[in-house]
Amino acid sequence: MTRNRKVEQGEHTRDALVATAVALFAEKGYAGTSTTEIVDRAGLTRGALYHHFADKDQLFEAALDAVEGDIFERVQAAGAPLGNDLRRRLAVGVDVFLDACLEPAVQRILLQEAPAVLGWERWQRLDRPRCARRLLAANLAEAAERGLIVTPSAAALTHLVYGALVQAGIVIAGAEDPRATRATMGETVHRLLDAMF
Repeated sequence: MTRNRKVEQGEHTRDALVATAVALFAEKGYAGTSTTEIVDRAGLTRGALYHHFADKDQLFEAALDAVEGDIFERVQAAGAPLGNDLRRRLAVGVDVFLDACLEPAVQRILLQEAPAVLGWERWQRLDRPRCARRLLAANLAEAAERGLIVTPSAAALTHLVYGALVQAGIVIAGAEDPRATRATMGETVHRLLDAMF
């Protein structure tokens, strides 16, 4: 087997483990999912799991990366046609994020389990290259640099706005009528953005 083929096979195996972990963590939660169940459902061996991940915590973090990466790509794709219109890019990004909060994997893995599994401090410090918080930070920093918003600190504003979005997602996830709650949260966040610009 050539080196490139081995690399491809390794990536395929890792991707299968992560996709299976996302599905199971979304369905049963971190505590309710065993590594045995993950490898069985993925059709792989425990050796394959431990070749790629040291333990279940590391696999959960990879699942979180996958969930966040998916939201990141959707936000980027939705905002790309808007060019330099930062206000509209932020609005579209907020809508994509809040829409994602209707999905079971986002609700369970990102909003509910990540702070508990990783610990609050570790979760707060994580700044993955493909996460919505990074896009939000970049857009708010650019808006401040261009004088579109006035803030003593774009970083502090990012924490406040992202915290509000995560809280909105938690409320959406726990609502009796998630879609109606998402609409209300979206309208409220848009008014907050209007007040900032």
